[in-house]
Amino acid sequence: MPFERSPQIPLESTRIVAGHAKAKSIHNANQFFGVGITGARKWQKRCAGIFKAALFHQIARLFHIGQRRSSGQKQYRQNSFHRALVGFTCLWASASGAETISLTDYVQVDAAQARIGQLLFYDKILSGNRNISCGTCHHHDLGGGDGLSLGIGEGGVGIGPDRTVGIGADAIRKRIPRNAPALWNLGHRSVTVLFHDGRLSVSDTFGNGFDSPAEEWLPQGLETVLAAQSLFPLVAQFEMAGNPAENEIAGAVHDRIDAAWPIIAQRVRTIPEYGQLFVAAFDHIEGPSDVTIVDIGNTIGAFIAAEWQSFDSPYDAFLRDGTPLAEHAETGRVLFFGDAGCGSCHNGPLFTDQQFHAMGLPSFGPGRTRRFDPIPRDVGRMGETDLLEDAYRFRTPSLRNVTLSAPYGHNGAYPTLDLMVRHMVDPAGMAARWTPAMAALPAAPWLAAADFVIRSDAREMARQAAVLDVTPVILTDQEVADIVAFLGALTGDSAQERPMGRPPIVPSGLPVD
Repeated sequence: MPFERSPQIPLESTRIVAGHAKAKSIHNANQFFGVGITGARKWQKRCAGIFKAALFHQIARLFHIGQRRSSGQKQYRQNSFHRALVGFTCLWASASGAETISLTDYVQVDAAQARIGQLLFYDKILSGNRNISCGTCHHHDLGGGDGLSLGIGEGGVGIGPDRTVGIGADAIRKRIPRNAPALWNLGHRSVTVLFHDGRLSVSDTFGNGFDSPAEEWLPQGLETVLAAQSLFPLVAQFEMAGNPAENEIAGAVHDRIDAAWPIIAQRVRTIPEYGQLFVAAFDHIEGPSDVTIVDIGNTIGAFIAAEWQSFDSPYDAFLRDGTPLAEHAETGRVLFFGDAGCGSCHNGPLFTDQQFHAMGLPSFGPGRTRRFDPIPRDVGRMGETDLLEDAYRFRTPSLRNVTLSAPYGHNGAYPTLDLMVRHMVDPAGMAARWTPAMAALPAAPWLAAADFVIRSDAREMARQAAVLDVTPVILTDQEVADIVAFLGALTGDSAQERPMGRPPIVPSGLPVD
């Protein structure tokens, strides 16, 4: 796709050249397989002694410092002081649990602009073939997700687990490579990085406020990272744009990513109701002809930020008022922030350190293939940075309202929280027991041969298994159930009652999913 980054080389030879502008060094395969630097073990033992002397024995254990892994597991690779410092900070923060949230912690939005965003969020006018909206895959009835492991984008019919893959010429040509993330609390001021691989972040790299797949072609004036994020599904071939030659938007994207956005803006502003709404909501818009893709992105970002705030869970009452949790939830809370080690990454107000970790989830689906790397795999954060140390690492998801966002994992590998928790405490064991039947994939016979083909690639499976950022923990069935009970206590009391909800109709007149 035109908005992908620089050429990237598959991990198949003994020497790998990273072609990204941010990483021009040559990496040897032994780095990828965890061969350490001379003296590293001695340094680790010294640090372990310091931590233990300071009564931070849990930190030493969770970082695997001074410990020998069980057979078949690789030493966790702290390739830089930054990685170690980030991890230390996360564990320090997790010692007292998560933090409270209030309205002041969110970006402030204009109500009239958010109202326009609500309509556009569910309006299929933004898609190339006018057959899918943002709300199709991030639906109110499904907790802001789609209930599928891997989404069914442009060409599909219906919503959620009942969504079908289309028929004839309109049938989908590829599944969406990753699970549709929930939208809860993305308007929180701490959120500066989005997507499972973090390919969108607040940054001055390209002079427009963001480091994104559009690089310097992302227009200036987008007010939040949510506003910037909202523009990318519109120009993604298998999400909303459609295939080249099907419509003018897909054709423009094929030329260059920013060629499509003016076409989308024209579609919107020429609908009289939208034109009037934009003029009323923005001081700088004097007439419909002034509406640009930036204004559209800002309204959708405002809607998501305002609509999906949630901080009234039983756990919030526990933090603010000392209201006791239910017995099993309290036991689970102690385990979560204690012996189970969940709080080492799931901490802070949103229960995420916003960092990237390898959790060894079972691999399947089309993969997020990259230029010059057609193998159906997903290398995670490495796809953005081209750094081997980032291979197979994905962004830590927030756990607020997690009970509403099944299935779980960056590829929706597990259908229940119970199974996901079991994977997090025993990744290798659960991955070995995982079966394709656990994946929620609507039937697409013409794609079936490719859905699980990556699992037959022994070398790729070995590469993925070699990278794991967690030490297994032995938990009883009851302890797993207690942690799941605590996760249930993170569900907001009003989570199912959104302030705006799904609009019954939209200005384009197209059907609303």
